[in-house]
Amino acid sequence: MTLEQAQQEVDTWIKTYGVRYFSELTNMTILTEEVGELARIMARTYGDQSFKKSDLEKNLADEMADVLWVLMCLANQTGVDLTEAFQKNLDKKTKRDATRHHENEKLK
Repeated sequence: MTLEQAQQEVDTWIKTYGVRYFSELTNMTILTEEVGELARIMARTYGDQSFKKSDLEKNLADEMADVLWVLMCLANQTGVDLTEAFQKNLDKKTKRDATRHHENEKLK
């Protein structure tokens, strides 16, 4: 599935099952919440924190998908084509960082 197809799937789902999009501000708040849930799982899986009982049923992939879902909602609401935006961002990073990371002694 492409980013374009995924954005369309989200839009169709929202219009079929969700009635309408939440407001942009509400979705931005939800995105922040979802990123926090992802961070919690990352901290417990790869960091120094231990799992709580309530964390054990959480799934890293599902939390990432939740973040992606809400991001796509926001993109749809604000008219952002994520395929185009991602390609432009990749081009920018490629030009800016063509040699930077290879020259970074911290990464060697």
